[in-house]
Amino acid sequence: MGKITGFKEYKRQSTPEREPLERSKDWNDYKVPMSDEEAKVQGARCMDCGVPTCHTGTDINGQTSGCPVYHLIPEWNDLVYQGQWKQALERELKMNNFPEFTGIACPAPCEGACVLGINEPPVAIRSIERSIIEKGFDEGWVQPEPPTIRTEKLVAVVGSGPAGLAAAAQLNKAGHNVTVFERDDRIGGLLTYGIPEMKLSYDVVERRVDILEKEGITFRTNVEIGKDYPVDELQDDFDSVILCGGATNHRDLPVEGRELKGVHFAMDFLHANTKSLLDSNLEDGNYISAKDKDVIVIGGGDTGTDCLATSIRHNCKSLTQFDYNEKKPSVREDNNPWPEWPVIHRVEYGHKEAEAVLGSDPRAYTVVTKKFVGDGNGHVKEVHTIEVEQYVDEDGNRIKKEIPGTEKIWPAQLVLLAIGFTGPEQSLIKEIGVKTDPRTNVKADYGQYKTSVDGVFAAGDMRRGQSLIVWAINEGREAARECDRYLMGSTQLP
Repeated sequence: MGKITGFKEYKRQSTPEREPLERSKDWNDYKVPMSDEEAKVQGARCMDCGVPTCHTGTDINGQTSGCPVYHLIPEWNDLVYQGQWKQALERELKMNNFPEFTGIACPAPCEGACVLGINEPPVAIRSIERSIIEKGFDEGWVQPEPPTIRTEKLVAVVGSGPAGLAAAAQLNKAGHNVTVFERDDRIGGLLTYGIPEMKLSYDVVERRVDILEKEGITFRTNVEIGKDYPVDELQDDFDSVILCGGATNHRDLPVEGRELKGVHFAMDFLHANTKSLLDSNLEDGNYISAKDKDVIVIGGGDTGTDCLATSIRHNCKSLTQFDYNEKKPSVREDNNPWPEWPVIHRVEYGHKEAEAVLGSDPRAYTVVTKKFVGDGNGHVKEVHTIEVEQYVDEDGNRIKKEIPGTEKIWPAQLVLLAIGFTGPEQSLIKEIGVKTDPRTNVKADYGQYKTSVDGVFAAGDMRRGQSLIVWAINEGREAARECDRYLMGSTQLP
C-alpha cells in the first residue's frame, strides 16, 4: 500500500496529455511523461484494502477484471511512494516482460478492479506502471540479461506480437535458442502496425527488441511460414514451435456496395499509414489518405478511435464514427457492479482531437449501415443508415429493431471498417495440421497451450481470439513455461 490516508488526501491524476489541437498536427506521443513527484502522489493513493483485486486477472461476464499477468501492483505502488524506484522496477518486471507496452496501450482492467474504485476514482495504476519502466530506461537500469547457460534446444516462435515476444523472452531466459519469425518488415505485430505512432511509438517497440536481440534472440523479418519457409522444414529444423500469429481475419460488413473503392478495413488503413510514416514520413504516398475527405468509421472500439486520430492528422474534411450500441451511462449501472469492468461512456484521445479540430464529438449511436452507394465511377460517395432500438426479449436474447423513419444518407469518400476480427488466418493452421475450435482458433487448452500436433504450442489471440495485449503477454509467458517443460521434462519458468 501507499500512504495510509493517501486515498483520502489526493485526487486521481493519470498521465497528462498534450493539448488536443496542438498534438493533432504531429505524430508524436500525445501524452506527457508524469513527473516523479506526480507518480509518488498517485502511488500514495493505493490503499490498505486487505484483499487487493487489481493484480488477479479473470473474466467476469465476458469482460476482463484485474491484471492477467498478476502484476504485483500494491507492492510497486508502495515502492514508488517510498521513492524506491529501482526496487519498484524489479517488482514490475517480475510478472511482466513489457510494462512499457501495457503501460501505454492496455485498457487497464486492473483499474476497473481497484477496490478504491467502488466509490472513488481508482488508483492510476497504468500511469504509475509506465512511469516506473521509463524511469528504469532513463536511469540505465534496464539492460540486456542474456542467460549464463545455453541448452541445445531450438524453438521457433511464429509471430512477433506481444504473445510471441513474451514467449521468446521467457524461453530465452531458460537458455533455449529462440528464433522469432515475422512476415512483416518490422518486429512487433499489431504493436507496430496496428497501433498508431502517437499512441505507441515504434521507438518503444524497437527499444525492447534491441534488448531481446542482445539477450540472444534471433529475429527474422519478411519471412512468412508456409510461404517463404516451408512448414515441414520448420518442424524439422526446430525442436518445438509456438504459434503466436494473432487473430487477423477481418470481420467484414457484407452490405450492398461493399466492393466500392474507398471502403477499407481499418487495419489496412492503419498498417499502411504507419509503414509509410516510418519509411518516409508519409512522403512516399504509399498509404490510404483521408485528406479533404468525408470519413466514416464503422465501429466504436479502440481501433475505430485510432482511425479517428489518424484521419484528423491527414486533415480530413469531416469525421463520423458509427456505434450500433446506445451511448453508455456516465457511471456504473446496477447490473454492472464492481469488480466488473466498468461499462461507462469514455472520451478517448481520438474523440478529444476530433472535437477540438472539427467542433464536435464524432460519434453517432444506434446506427446501422444498410448500404454503400457509389459515384458512378466505382468509388464510394454515400453511406445509407438506419437507427435501431435494442432490447432483451423474454428468452434473454439481445434484439436490435430498426426504427422506421430514421433513415439517413451520409456523404463519404472514405469508409473504414473497424468491427474486429473473426479469428486467425487459416492457411498456416491447415498446413501445420493443428485442430481448431468452433471459433476457428487454434485448439489448445488454457494453461497447457498444447495443440493436437506434438511439439507445437499456441498462445495469444491465435488461441483465444481477439483480446488484450496483457492477455497476450500472459499466454506467451505461460506457453513458454509449457514448452520448456516439454523440452526439458521440468521447468523453472513461472
